[in-house]
Amino acid sequence: MDADGLTFACATSAEERVARRAGLNSVRVGLGVANGVPEGRLVSFGVAGSLGALQVGEVLDATRVVDETGATLWEGPGLGVRGARSGVLLGGDVLVHDAAERDQLRAASGADAVDMESGTLARSGRLAGVVRAISDDASSVVEGLDTTIHADGRTNVPGLLRWVATQRGDAVRSIRGALRALKALEEAVAT
Repeated sequence: MDADGLTFACATSAEERVARRAGLNSVRVGLGVANGVPEGRLVSFGVAGSLGALQVGEVLDATRVVDETGATLWEGPGLGVRGARSGVLLGGDVLVHDAAERDQLRAASGADAVDMESGTLARSGRLAGVVRAISDDASSVVEGLDTTIHADGRTNVPGLLRWVATQRGDAVRSIRGALRALKALEEAVAT
């Protein structure tokens, strides 16, 4: 992967740390790009949820970003990330909480995975690629996960503690999946 001239747009501070450790030029754009679209050629970088066969820890080097209807927002050859799978990413507007929602989105869009930033970045006309690691599989339940991150991408510690206390098993499974995905992401882009 040639990262020269690219800015890696990360939703969260955890994703941003991974990009920086890998030596990539990065910026935190927040959830759903709440912090605004940065200048330059952008890579949507971070974690995503599987809509089908992709498993936790797999890395997706997207060749297309679509909306909820399957309409193409961006298309390209991928960035050539070693060990990554090519596929289609759905740039959604909200966190997908459960398997039923994932099934509906997969059927309507044909996408392999979903995130909340790639659609906005694609619509900006600045997207050069998408590199996402799967943090939760198609059967994961992530109800309440959206309370653990502030809109600007910083961790909401009280929200995280409440989520773990109320969602216990699902929360622990999600945290493990996120850590596994972040490690896979870092390994995939390490120079």
